[in-house]
This record gives sequence, C-alpha cells and structure tokens, in this order.
Amino acid sequence: MTEAEKLFNSGILTDDRIGQKGTELPPKELWDSKKNGLVIVECPQRIPCNPCNTSCPTGAILPFEDINDVPEIDYAKCTGCAMCVAACPGLACFVIDMTYGTDEALYKLPYEILPRLQKGDKVQCLDRAGKAVAEGTVQNVTEPRKDSTCVVHVSAPKKLFNEIRAVRMVK
Repeated sequence: MTEAEKLFNSGILTDDRIGQKGTELPPKELWDSKKNGLVIVECPQRIPCNPCNTSCPTGAILPFEDINDVPEIDYAKCTGCAMCVAACPGLACFVIDMTYGTDEALYKLPYEILPRLQKGDKVQCLDRAGKAVAEGTVQNVTEPRKDSTCVVHVSAPKKLFNEIRAVRMVK
C-alpha cells in the first residue's frame, strides 16, 4: 500500500514520508544550536495552499514554484517565530526548540480548542494518531497573528521530537 493510500484510508501520516521532498528534518548542527527552535512542516499532500510561505517574515519557507508544492525550508533563515504555525489551516506546521533543556524540548504547536490553555497547565502530548505518548507542561501561549489562533509552547521529552504533534488538556 502506498503512503497516499495509507493516508486516505486512515487519515494518519506515517514515517514512510520521512526523507521525501518537504519532509527533511533540520541539519543536526542547526537543530542542536538554534535558540527558539526550527519549523517542521508535515504537509501530507500537494494542495493549493501557501500561508506558511506568505506568513514567514524571514523567508525561511521558500517561495513555491507551483501553489500546489509542498513547503521547503531554508533552516538557516528560520527563527522559530511560529508565525507559520498560526497561519497553517491544516495544522501541519510546528516548531521544536531542542536547545530548551537537557532532556526536554519546547514544542510550539497549534491549538484551536476552547478553553485556552494557560501557562503551567499539564497536557497530554499526542502522536500523529492522537495517542498520548507523554505529559508536558505549558510554558507559554501566544497569538502571533492576533486572530484567535493560538500557539501553545509545551515542554516535553526531547527524545519524542519525531512523535509529539499535538496536545490535549489534562482533566
């Protein structure tokens, strides 16, 4: 079964995409040293969409040759500002700051659910399928575009950088 068929049948991205155009992880030397983090974009399909590119103030998300292209990133230009996280209608952009702590990374994730999370809240960190894989703590909540779309900054285990993709409020 192809990746497209798996996505169509389950709605869940798989690791089969890793290494395909637009899915490359940042170079290790930047990943381990860039304060504020680097963007990761997991667009599953070529569709007419480019808010990540048009919202990026540094040009880190490169201009598209075709509006249907998947995003490509110039990681040297990324500042971890999370403007693309707030702009992406598909919730496919997020920022991971691997310099945050020794064992924890700071995950900047889109969060469009009410009530809003608050600094200090405990959350369940979820994988691509919505399964809880860790507990995290909200460090900040921002609204970069001033349009009610929040970006929640969560500290969670660094070793799960390729798994954590969303959070859920702990009751």
